[in-house]
This record gives sequence, structure tokens and C-alpha cells, in this order.
Amino acid sequence: MGAPVFETNLPGYKLVARGKVRDVYDLGEQLLIVSTDRLSAFDAVLPTPIPDKGKVLNGLSRFWFGFLKDVVPDHLITCEVSEMGHGLEKHKDVLQGRSMLCHKAEVFPVECVARGYLMGSGWKEYQAGGAVCGIALPRGMKSGDKLPETIYTPASKNKVGHDENVTFDLAVARLVELMALPLEQARAYMTQLKKLTIEMYQKAYEHALAHGIIIADTKFEFGLKDGKVIVVDEVLTPDSSRFWPKDQWTPGKTQMSFDKQFVRDYLEAIGWNKEPPAPELPEKVVSKTREKYLEAYKLITGKDDIS
Repeated sequence: MGAPVFETNLPGYKLVARGKVRDVYDLGEQLLIVSTDRLSAFDAVLPTPIPDKGKVLNGLSRFWFGFLKDVVPDHLITCEVSEMGHGLEKHKDVLQGRSMLCHKAEVFPVECVARGYLMGSGWKEYQAGGAVCGIALPRGMKSGDKLPETIYTPASKNKVGHDENVTFDLAVARLVELMALPLEQARAYMTQLKKLTIEMYQKAYEHALAHGIIIADTKFEFGLKDGKVIVVDEVLTPDSSRFWPKDQWTPGKTQMSFDKQFVRDYLEAIGWNKEPPAPELPEKVVSKTREKYLEAYKLITGKDDIS
């Protein structure tokens, strides 16, 4: 286990975004995306990093990009620092295993969410009105239940606070407004994104299930490069998905998970008011969370090595 990387600062390289987890550098025609060991919960970045978390996220995305290549192209050029150019090899100690050189794309202003199980914001919507994003579901369902079929529930990407579930038609309107697309073209793109989202989820779900993990839901981001739709950002990680142990799935109860739910549960237990600053995490919570991320990586990829 190497020293955790809370943030990166690469002299001479233009940092254009420092998100909750990723640092993004503009390299002209390309982007360098670095997955740090930061962890966010309840919309706050915690002061305590999770060692190797960034490498797990990077490695899982790399695996899934390759696995899904016959469904949709992606923005990844290489994860090997020695192949990136731009003089980045001098930062190999920091970047290797946690960075991607990527193509730039015009990113669609919607999160594309696939849900195979009723949980999270979908469960809250269902309790309130029996539907999720305008999609009616059978009566009497419990939290954690498997849905009759995978549903597509887009969400608006908000710069502050949570993303907000929207209907298909509202997502189309966002493309018209924010990308200046004609209505017909915006609808065609959203129809394509829906098809890709469900197809990618289904293929990944079947692979993960065969290896002991239920992917309950996940979110994708897509963009346009040279007029073609590609998938960007991270793909099917414990940060963008709910991963549950298949043998412990119990509808109607709190689900065991491979993601940061362990941290959320701890923060709830200590009574944090969810206002900044976030509290430090004790070592036992850090080590248990790291263990869960690593276990998910190993089960899905079949590999131990995250470098």
C-alpha cells in the first residue's frame, strides 16, 4: 500500500477542475484525469483519504471501458504514464495506476442512470407516488427489490448539491437549452443515450452477477467527439454505482455494499449534521472502506494488482 494521494499539483500543467475525487488537467487536445484517494459523502469531501481508492476507481473504469468497447467507444487513450507523452513520465510516481489520458468531448448535460433495483432516490420517489422519473412501477414493492425490467432515469447535472432526477422529456429540453440543439436532434440523442445506458448496464450486470456482485444501479456520462457519441468520465465504479454482495441481498432491509455506504453509516452513527467541515475518519473505518473497494476490484476484474 502506497501513501495516499489526497490531491495532485503538477507544476507546469493546467489544472482545470478539482472535483470531489478527480483532478483534471488540460493538455491541449487531450485531458489528464487523475483519480485521487479523496472520498465524498453527503456532498462533502472528507478530510481523510482512503489509500488506493483512486487506483481502484481508475482500474475498474479501465476494465469496463475494454469490456464495453463493442457497445460504445470511450474517451480513454492510455492509462500507462510511459505512453502519455507531455513530459508526464517525470510524475510517474504519483500518476501510475491512478490516471488516464483521454480525448476531449462535448459532454451531454445529463447523467444517464440505469436502475435494476429500487433504491436511493428512486425508492423515495416510489414511496411518494408509485413511480420513478415518471415511470410507473408495480404496487407493494420494497426497498432493494429487483425491478421488473431495467429502467432509464436521467438526472440533471447540478454544480451544487445533488443531481436531480428528471423525466425523459425534461432531459431532452436540457439538451435543447444547454447544447443549442434542435428539438428533433436532441430527442434522437436522448433516445440513443437511453439505449446505450441500458445495454451497457445489462452487459456489466451479467458479468458482475456471475462474479458475486449485484450492480443495483449505475450512472454514465456521455459526450460527442467528431459527431459521435462516446462514454466519458468513470464507468461502473463503487463511486458511480451501488455494488451489493449477491449472497447477502435481502429486499426490505439495509443492503450490504462494496461502496462507501460503510462511511455513510459511520457518519450517521456519530450524528454529524452533514454541514462542512466533515469529520476525520478513524483508522478502522478507513481500513474497512479500503478493503471493500479492493474486494470489488478483485471480484470484477479477477486481478489483485491495482498498479
